[in-house]
Amino acid sequence: MNRPSENSVPQIWRKWTRILLAGPGAVLVALVVMAGMPLWLPGGAAGVDNLVLPLVLAPLIWAALFFHACLDRRLSRVAAIAGALFILHAGLVSYKFLAQSPAAGEHRS
Repeated sequence: MNRPSENSVPQIWRKWTRILLAGPGAVLVALVVMAGMPLWLPGGAAGVDNLVLPLVLAPLIWAALFFHACLDRRLSRVAAIAGALFILHAGLVSYKFLAQSPAAGEHRS
């Protein structure tokens, strides 16, 4: 049986980590950033710029995260940047939903 050598195990681990950060990780972070962007973007003259810009910028955000995960030599830096973006925007979205008061007629117990 062919067993992987000691040096190939970390390389396989780094390869799969990079694949996960560039694939589903980049998509997940891009969607969360897109959901959080309306909370910090200005509304604009018509009041819809903060809703349209995240939709337009979502592919660019994904591409930036994807290429960063593919091209950066340090996976820890890729994971730190993606994790920081995810935590920051997920926190904004959760704070917005938790800060809302209940609708009229509903009682909290």
